[in-house]
Amino acid sequence: EVQFVESGGGLAQAGGSLTLSCAASGFTKDINAIGWFRQAPGKEPEGVSCISISDSKTYYSNTVKGRFSISRDKAKNTLYLQMNSLKPEDTAVYYCAASTLPFTIDRDEYDYWGQGTQVTVSS
Repeated sequence: EVQFVESGGGLAQAGGSLTLSCAASGFTKDINAIGWFRQAPGKEPEGVSCISISDSKTYYSNTVKGRFSISRDKAKNTLYLQMNSLKPEDTAVYYCAASTLPFTIDRDEYDYWGQGTQVTVSS
């Protein structure tokens, strides 16, 4: 069974940076995409970024493009999200997740989820 342990969340000031990590275990060849999602209080969940396992193709939502960077360390089985130029509206619980479908950011197509890590950005 695929399991994730997220870390790296916390408090940052606007304009600052944080790096989220997601250590994975139980990965199988069925996993085709891994990604980051977030949910702020009172808002719908948002697909932030994802990366394809096969060719490392990446996707970013318009709200984070140019500020966030997704990467994967295959040897450590760890997914990262480097977040720069943080804004108060980036405040949310961030989740990593894995999908057996190819390169999707549709959260309904993700089967395995981490427990989430809180990111709070102060103005």
